[in-house]
Amino acid sequence: MTIALERSAGTTDPATLVDPAMMERLAARIAKDHTDTDLPTARRIIGQTAAFLAAGAALPRIALSPSMPVDVGWHTWILHTADYAAFCDRVAGRFIHHVPTLDGESSGGGPEAVRRRTLDALTATGFRIDHDLWPEAARMGECSQCHAGCTDSPNGGKK
Repeated sequence: MTIALERSAGTTDPATLVDPAMMERLAARIAKDHTDTDLPTARRIIGQTAAFLAAGAALPRIALSPSMPVDVGWHTWILHTADYAAFCDRVAGRFIHHVPTLDGESSGGGPEAVRRRTLDALTATGFRIDHDLWPEAARMGECSQCHAGCTDSPNGGKK
């Protein structure tokens, strides 16, 4: 599937979508909760999470899925409800819900197709992709705005 929008592909640093003070709060939380993640990486995660959410808002009919690092960013951000709600209102004009689906449901096309569709959507909406935070398709497609198997689900991301 090819996704085409009018904005130039891959030109915007998604971190610019996030207020600097909010960026620091969220990055500090990720680094504290995920001791294998340093602050610079946590900031990159929040930037890519912002791009993922903005792309999903711009292309609501396309099933997108976060990578595992982006899912960590999303789960962290959504716990900061006031910041998250304000961001959603600004980029989407509505609250972006994180709704798990039933086991066995998929986003269509398998993990690699979902990954490709998500990266195409980020590019089409004009955001730079930090490819280190969008690794191979393993486990992608298990969480699609959001499917069972998320990193913070009761099963710890295992199906």
